[in-house]
Amino acid sequence: MEITNINTFLDYYGKIRERTNRLIAVIPPEYMDWAYRPGKFTIADQIRHIAAIERYMFAETILGKPCSYSGCGKELADGYNEIIGYFNEKHEEALAILKKLSNDDLQRKCLTPANTRITVWKWLRAMTEHEIHHRAQLYIYLNLLDVKTPPMFGLSSEEIIQNSRLK
Repeated sequence: MEITNINTFLDYYGKIRERTNRLIAVIPPEYMDWAYRPGKFTIADQIRHIAAIERYMFAETILGKPCSYSGCGKELADGYNEIIGYFNEKHEEALAILKKLSNDDLQRKCLTPANTRITVWKWLRAMTEHEIHHRAQLYIYLNLLDVKTPPMFGLSSEEIIQNSRLK
């Protein structure tokens, strides 16, 4: 998928974030510091990571600045409300940067933290894939904890089968 229009992209990205927000909304506060194994990202780390990478890696490099991501630990935000606040705040900061892009800006190159030059529209696509990747991890975490998660597109697999004409 090539991104040629910033407003169309921002609308699409907003829908991606809505699905992420629906999932985050069902996380019980008592599970924020849960990880499936010691040394792995906790649920809170996953949320802080999505936020910090979006703002301090993707948005910064699009501006032509070096990546300033420094991790996703509790020093960024601790406690359920603080973590959700951080997540939303960093998203709004990133959006403020992205909204200033023109359609022509989508065709210029930016430098990734790996010192690779990449077209901005491809970097935006990678940002979207990054969020989806971590949202999928959150789904798995919550399923391991027996937390009921929202279906991504309105129906669960079982509901689709139930409604299928090919029974």
